[in-house]
Amino acid sequence: MQYKRDTSLCPTSCALPDCRMFRRFFVSSVISNQNTVLKNRFVSPTLHLAKQTQKGFMATMAQSENTGAKPMSDYEKFIFDLNGYIILRNVLSAEEVESMNKAVDCHKDEVRARTEAALKNTKSNTSLSASGSRQDLGGMLGWESPHGDMFRRLLAHPKVSPYLVALCGEGYRLDHQPLVLLQNKNSEGFSLHGGPLSGHDGVPEGRFNPELQYHCRNGSIWNSLLAMEVCLSDAGEGDGGFCVVKGSHKLNFSVPTAFANGQVEGFEEHVHQPAVKAGDIVFFSEATVHGAMAWKADHERRLALYRFSPSNFAYGRAYLNQFGDNVINQCTPQQAAVLAPPYAVRLQRPCVTEEGENGELKQYKRSPEKMAHDIAVFGSEYF
Repeated sequence: MQYKRDTSLCPTSCALPDCRMFRRFFVSSVISNQNTVLKNRFVSPTLHLAKQTQKGFMATMAQSENTGAKPMSDYEKFIFDLNGYIILRNVLSAEEVESMNKAVDCHKDEVRARTEAALKNTKSNTSLSASGSRQDLGGMLGWESPHGDMFRRLLAHPKVSPYLVALCGEGYRLDHQPLVLLQNKNSEGFSLHGGPLSGHDGVPEGRFNPELQYHCRNGSIWNSLLAMEVCLSDAGEGDGGFCVVKGSHKLNFSVPTAFANGQVEGFEEHVHQPAVKAGDIVFFSEATVHGAMAWKADHERRLALYRFSPSNFAYGRAYLNQFGDNVINQCTPQQAAVLAPPYAVRLQRPCVTEEGENGELKQYKRSPEKMAHDIAVFGSEYF
């Protein structure tokens, strides 16, 4: 699918929203507010979904998919453990992809290009560089319906949640603000980054990085940070875009800087750029060394990038302001649970199950005696 923008789809009422990014909350108040939201909004998912629906969007999406959750298979776990990433084909319907692309079109005036030298993602004159700049778009979770509906729905999509549970564990949470990436022909890629031996910003460095790790024990997979790339346009072989060093989530030697920048002979032999179609989803561990090839295709590249973490692990700080104004109040109970701050499942964390939006939230009950004891000791139900 080569997506072309239709400007007629953008209504005149689609104006730049008020700034949502600079309000701060103390962690304690965030947790209190989040629990209040979940408690007040924990109604029948079907009823709540109906209240959220505008113009029948959610109802149409539900009718277009198989509502039964499909757990991640043993073969898929083998592939992810082997390579550090997996591609799921045809996850989203054509209608779902179209709704996201229409929403992006209506917010094109909010796109910011990485034109400044400090924002460039590659070294000049390398196999990853190009003259053009990548373009970034954020704030999708706060977009009013119908524009933000599908971006919020991906937090607990019934075709996505089984993989998030398998790769991050029960109680998985959104860690970063979602980001839409756009690239025109001859725009730069991204130097290789990530990996278990890397610096705080993910650049190659020969030290253990606890923020970017992968482990598998007794059949259970754990990623400290998991990326989900939702493809909104096609990328054929040689077009450019997402690339990966297969198996590098288990590497034992730091990635040489020249290799990360594509400055060594035979670089392309070791870096794989998979072909994808609009509607495909790529899950990859941030412990897997990855980047992007320069975009060479004539059509615009589009994707929505999400990052998730286990229940009690955090890299980003977006949860401190509940991922922005006007987000939680537009979420279903399941979606709001994914936006909760990091804390352990045993502390009555509402958890999305493999059924995603189609299932009830799961919550472990904590002993009333222990909670009463904590109140007596700490003045709070939770330590």
